[in-house]
Amino acid sequence: MSDNMENPPGWERKILEKIALGGLAEQRARRRWGIFFKLLACVYVGVVLWGIFGPDGSDAIDGQRHTALIQLNGVIQAKGEADADTIVGALQNAFDDKNTAGIILRINSPGGSPVQAGIIYDEIRRQRGKHPDVPLYVVVDDICASGGYYIAAAADNIYVDKASIVGSIGVLMDSFGFTEAMQKVGVERRLLTAGENKGFLDPFSPLEGKQKAYAQEMLGEIHAQFIDAVRKGRGKRLKETPEMFSGLMWTGAKSVQLGLADGFGTVDSVARDVIKVENLRDYTIKQNFAERIAKRFGADMAQSAMHMLGRTELR
Repeated sequence: MSDNMENPPGWERKILEKIALGGLAEQRARRRWGIFFKLLACVYVGVVLWGIFGPDGSDAIDGQRHTALIQLNGVIQAKGEADADTIVGALQNAFDDKNTAGIILRINSPGGSPVQAGIIYDEIRRQRGKHPDVPLYVVVDDICASGGYYIAAAADNIYVDKASIVGSIGVLMDSFGFTEAMQKVGVERRLLTAGENKGFLDPFSPLEGKQKAYAQEMLGEIHAQFIDAVRKGRGKRLKETPEMFSGLMWTGAKSVQLGLADGFGTVDSVARDVIKVENLRDYTIKQNFAERIAKRFGADMAQSAMHMLGRTELR
């Protein structure tokens, strides 16, 4: 009698129904999550494929007279977004287009590799000689310093904002020295070389006066190349002062007074008022997703090696 009171008729069926319904609910939830993750995977694959095979981002105005725009942003370095291969390719495409009325190189860079900057500078001068009827102007955003200014000096004219940062005409080589720290923790450096200067500026060995003097001489030679490029590019517009090539930077307003820049302007105002063709076409070569990853990896590896050896930069 007590068993019947505790377990009314049909209780087994109700329990089985609850279990069955719970199982169905769990299956539905699992199915919904499965669909969600499949959709997420499809979206991810779609983004990757778009990055690899999608358009390069240029604003095509085929058949129309236009002002070509090329953007140079960030540190100038091999395998980076602002490397010589990328910028030179964009320059060649812009100059070779018969509908290009003029070119604006928009720079926002603190500088970087003297080699990469020198290649771009030389290509601008080569293209200007090959296409004398197509002017190239630089428009500076926040900063155009060191290697960035090296490149800008090749332009017909340079336009800035009054608060832009311009200049830093100098060269640096930086590294670290760990010899005292190694002595404190009892670490011994064992460096074997064939060639007395093979361990040049090794950060784990004492800095030798002879090697320091040689590095300083090398920096002076690169600095002289930089100064020569600026003088050739700016010509008589340059109002040289003792500080001009010392590595100092100036505001855009001061750079105009010194002849480092020619006036104030933006991309739109230069296209409208100087080139007199407001239609803009962006020739900037934009890497797809896979290329950006590969380039970023290569740039990081190169930077790590340069940091260890002592990098040389126009910055």
